[in-house]
Amino acid sequence: MTRTTTGDDDFHPDLRRFARLLPRSAFNRRTLPVMKVLTRPLKFVPPLKGTEVLTLPSGAGVRLHRPAVDRHAGAALLWIHGGGYVIGTAAQDDSMCRRFSQRLGIPVVAIDYRLAPKHPYPAALEDCYEALTWLSQLSGIDSTRIIIGGASAGGGLTAALALLARDRGEGAPLFQLLVYPMVDDRSSDRVPDDPRYRMWTPRTNRLGWQAYLRGADPLVAVPARRDDLSGVAPAWVGVGTLDPLYDEDVEYARRLIEAGVACEVDTIPGAFHGFDMVTPWAGVSQAFFDRQCDVLDEVLNG
Repeated sequence: MTRTTTGDDDFHPDLRRFARLLPRSAFNRRTLPVMKVLTRPLKFVPPLKGTEVLTLPSGAGVRLHRPAVDRHAGAALLWIHGGGYVIGTAAQDDSMCRRFSQRLGIPVVAIDYRLAPKHPYPAALEDCYEALTWLSQLSGIDSTRIIIGGASAGGGLTAALALLARDRGEGAPLFQLLVYPMVDDRSSDRVPDDPRYRMWTPRTNRLGWQAYLRGADPLVAVPARRDDLSGVAPAWVGVGTLDPLYDEDVEYARRLIEAGVACEVDTIPGAFHGFDMVTPWAGVSQAFFDRQCDVLDEVLNG
């Protein structure tokens, strides 16, 4: 898809003013080591009241958010944080996970998976699979009513986890929530740079994938490179039109539908990568979150 480069007017009105202040990339080769050091303390952020911090047998950590009132018996959400496969922690999404939990009335578990490049594929994916298995065995949880979801790299891991669960024939999730997911390493070379990109660019995307794959077979490790997408959980994909992942996300949704998987796509005009994370107060961000909750409520009520 070809994009026309114009000016600030292309940003969503709710994001236009703030977009001028944001960097185009979250990190680069020089700043990544510094970013990893600066974000490491987030792992030790005290949990919100009512949130449990637990350690799985492998050593991976999880943060368990419980609702004040249970609305969907046996259901739960496994949330996978973003960060380009190389930075981030479950704690960064504490507020959002709490909102999901209270809004939907279900427990939400956020996984602290191992990060690349120190831990390349399949370390993060195996951590997510362990968390899914652990959650399915948690008291009060129905293993057939677990939703998996994530944003950016977390969305890519969500898509990969749905495929892994299908391939292993156990622990199949009920639904996958793919928020501007990183699902195709090839898009870094296919999508031209655009001065309107914020927080994420093709170059940043390439750096994240290179750190994550590190010799792995992309035909196995990258969701969009898989020939067969059939038999995975139904999905929802949400992405902004000024996100460098826009084309790959729309194409992945198209392939899911072509493979017989129910998939709904929401595109947000003028929204950049991670817009809802950096401007959670904006009307468009709140509407984006409301849409996700409505989709998940419909799934759980179905």
